[in-house]
Amino acid sequence: MTAIWAALLPQLPRPAASARPSPACSTEATPAAPATPTAQMQGLALWAQQFTPRLACVPSDSVFGDALVLELSASERLFGGRQQLARRLLRESRQLGVQAISWAPTSLAAIALARCGIRHGMGQPLPQVLAPLPLQAIDAVARHAELLSQLGCQSLGAVHALPRGALARRMDTGILKALDQAHGLLPDRYPWIQLPARFDARLELPMRIDQADALMHGARHLLLQLCGWLAAQRAGVRSFRLCWSHDAMRSRHVGDGGELTIHTASTTRDLQHLCRLLQEHLAHVELQAPVGELSLHADAPEALQERSASLLPDKTADGESLEQVLERITARLGEDQVQRPLLRPDHRPEWQVQWLPAQPAGKAKAAPPAAQPHSRLHAPLHVPPLAQPSFLLLTPLQLLQDSQSRPLYHGPLQLLLGPQRIEGGWWHRSPGFLPVSDADGDTHTGEAAPDSDHGDQRDHRESPPQPAPLSQTAHTALRDYWVAHSPHAGLLWIFHTRLSANSGAWFLHGRFA
Repeated sequence: MTAIWAALLPQLPRPAASARPSPACSTEATPAAPATPTAQMQGLALWAQQFTPRLACVPSDSVFGDALVLELSASERLFGGRQQLARRLLRESRQLGVQAISWAPTSLAAIALARCGIRHGMGQPLPQVLAPLPLQAIDAVARHAELLSQLGCQSLGAVHALPRGALARRMDTGILKALDQAHGLLPDRYPWIQLPARFDARLELPMRIDQADALMHGARHLLLQLCGWLAAQRAGVRSFRLCWSHDAMRSRHVGDGGELTIHTASTTRDLQHLCRLLQEHLAHVELQAPVGELSLHADAPEALQERSASLLPDKTADGESLEQVLERITARLGEDQVQRPLLRPDHRPEWQVQWLPAQPAGKAKAAPPAAQPHSRLHAPLHVPPLAQPSFLLLTPLQLLQDSQSRPLYHGPLQLLLGPQRIEGGWWHRSPGFLPVSDADGDTHTGEAAPDSDHGDQRDHRESPPQPAPLSQTAHTALRDYWVAHSPHAGLLWIFHTRLSANSGAWFLHGRFA
């Protein structure tokens, strides 16, 4: 099987004057002391780990800078063939600021082609591909470019045609090793870059940014690296942290920077979803000073179940899922503004629906109001014999009565159906504050909610008059419900209280559409 090497060059080559010295023959197969990769090269390597574990950084002291080489022969089929893999590498590497990318059977040949702007080197024999390239295409040859020019050699093909013995005596063996490796006569040997246990990447911004939403361009650059790191582990993430550092010329009253932690409802590595989610959160951030650097951190990746591809188009897989849409809307409006209903087995109408923050069904379970005293209360509720209203009032409205104790609401009400008796809730207790009288005459407060915890029993007479639990509140309901007709308001749902402080009172609880 023919080897396939890809070489990627970062976007901004360093000038020769500012280049760092590198060991002799840094483009040889086994460099003696490889230099530490730059932050840009480290980020590029994190992203490229998803394509192959066989990748290395080849340092260079030339104006072209360091190169990242990937051995892709084992990954060709996994990514849908050579053309599909090449298109994806080209598309995503451009987003990470790669200047040039080339493919060849050897790593040094791929680097030489990338430096010369030639993308494909797989169609012809290597000697024919490398022969017209200039001396600067390979570092070991470029070091002796002046002497080789005096000998009349202006291309790699001319150097390769020189007698090997004389070339080794006049120069060094490094030039022969580099040429042999480029032509496939020596194997490519590199210390492979290892996948880190946690993700830490930083990016220096090209200019100072003072608007939070403008950070999204650099943040997407880091998120693309994060998704590559996760794909290499076949994993996803539930949270990540974006940090920014303020400019050194900031006010002395402003801190060093800030950070934003993003949580997802499920494990994911979907780049588009993570970008949209981060953008919604950044819309609520106000920067205290201009930002000059970004960093992204993530740890504890979780296993992600892969979705198998299909021969036939799957329209259901297109677009965002409901879970992702809810996450994005929640990030924009706030958790309290996006809620979902949860039905509960309770005879009392106001406790039959509980509203929870929007999240995937089954992730959050609502606790029952309290332990019910007998197993028969856990039996499924039957359909009520009386018609149920379309709308419930948040708080029942007490009605006036005439001399014969008949309810009045914009005039006398005519009772059509009923009564439907409801007796329950005496087991449901929650901590209360200052007691007020409810529609049933029981003591409870507006602080109680269907998902309230059950506090300890306390005597309210011994408690101080501050917002602290005074006693447990029972949410007992003793009511007779009726369907009534009003000439002005239509069909109403009213109830008559029993055995309470407001015994004999009538309340409006709902309306029919």
